[in-house]
Amino acid sequence: MKITLVNPYELGRQPFGLAEATAWLEREGCTVVCCDLSIQRLDDCLEADTELVAIYVAMHTATRIAIEALPKIRQLSPDASLCVYGLYAPMNADLFRSQGVETVLGGEYEPGLVSLARRLRAGKAGQQTEPEVNLARIDFIKPRRDKLPALSRYAALIRPDGSRLTVGFAEATRGCKYFCRHCPVVPVYQGTFRVIPAGIVLDDIRAQVGEGARHISFGDPDFFNGPGHALRIVRALHEEFPDVTYDATIKIEHIVKYPRELRVLKGTGCLFIISAVESVNDDILRELDKGHTRADFIDALAFLRDIGIDLSPTFVAFTPWTTLTNYLELLRQLVELRLVESVAPVQLSIRLLIPAGSYMLKIESLAGIIGAFDQRLLGHPWRNPDRRVDQLQQDIQTWVAQAERDNLPRREIFAGVWERAHRQAGIPAPLLDATCAGTPIPRLSENWYCCAEPTCEQLVSF
Repeated sequence: MKITLVNPYELGRQPFGLAEATAWLEREGCTVVCCDLSIQRLDDCLEADTELVAIYVAMHTATRIAIEALPKIRQLSPDASLCVYGLYAPMNADLFRSQGVETVLGGEYEPGLVSLARRLRAGKAGQQTEPEVNLARIDFIKPRRDKLPALSRYAALIRPDGSRLTVGFAEATRGCKYFCRHCPVVPVYQGTFRVIPAGIVLDDIRAQVGEGARHISFGDPDFFNGPGHALRIVRALHEEFPDVTYDATIKIEHIVKYPRELRVLKGTGCLFIISAVESVNDDILRELDKGHTRADFIDALAFLRDIGIDLSPTFVAFTPWTTLTNYLELLRQLVELRLVESVAPVQLSIRLLIPAGSYMLKIESLAGIIGAFDQRLLGHPWRNPDRRVDQLQQDIQTWVAQAERDNLPRREIFAGVWERAHRQAGIPAPLLDATCAGTPIPRLSENWYCCAEPTCEQLVSF
């Protein structure tokens, strides 16, 4: 049976979601072709005799690209059964089915893909029999990445001196045991997380190091959902590959809670930690149920600086509760903490995304602010009570996008944001001290963002 797995977009990562699915399907005796639309074209991957096309939608942008790509997929493989799988598949099941997709798989999707392949091979197309969301434990196997484009074609690590390293991408867990209201993981996993055995993770990393990876980026929603599991992996990684560095995503709450474990990360090659700070306003943090305060963020930053790990904070800068005063306070906090160089400029433009099933819909005070689900947006639209805030978000978004196309340095982009925010608030913009930006930190060449309404400039030509 011939199957094509399609990855629309995943922040420049070589997708684990295709590599693991390939291993499961090839073990079943299927012939698998992988197509990554951030690098490849559908015309070069899809053939008329393809029997199943399964599209991996791990994020909002990937979902928008998938919707746009479906007509071309149907044109190239008119007889293929269509499936979408991944985090955003069940949240958008009705929309995908209206576009001719027969099978929708979320959670631990690999058994569903195998079941679907068996069903099609037996001539039993028609109505889906696999669960739309499967949260049962599964037996992971070593991913197959050899069907994907080379690692060198994906996102790289940019070091402060401008040099680049090839990056491998690994996952140690799936899901999350926390209930941050804005997080897209929550509606699907609902507090569940699943561990990928350390041996499988290390086999995956070992293969990528063999392909030239000199830095590993862990893509878990939170690397410290299981801190003991995380430490077993990084200790073994460092013992085998002492020159390979890595980064991970960890909650501020966990940085504060696990200082001893963080010191182990430092000693095993962790360069930086991505953390979804989201806001420096305690009222907004409570509404989002983030589990940390502004003071926790400042303490976590001070601790990481003390042990020598850089922090790359991310934000949802524009929410229904954001005021011009809030936004200016965020900018001032970044200046005071010398974090300008540590924050990707896109983080200063991000607007809260409310996907189908979001726990944001449970907040009674937002009943008159959040609108009905919009298929074009793939989310629930909302307006800030102060229209000046929405206008500022559009202005910042436009400025940041153009400035990044022009390759302006982060401190110059921030200065433009600083000026525009003060102008919108009717306040003279104070002069920025030359040292306020801080120093550059290691970063990935693709910006990390989550829970955001992106501009979808990432949309690719298929």
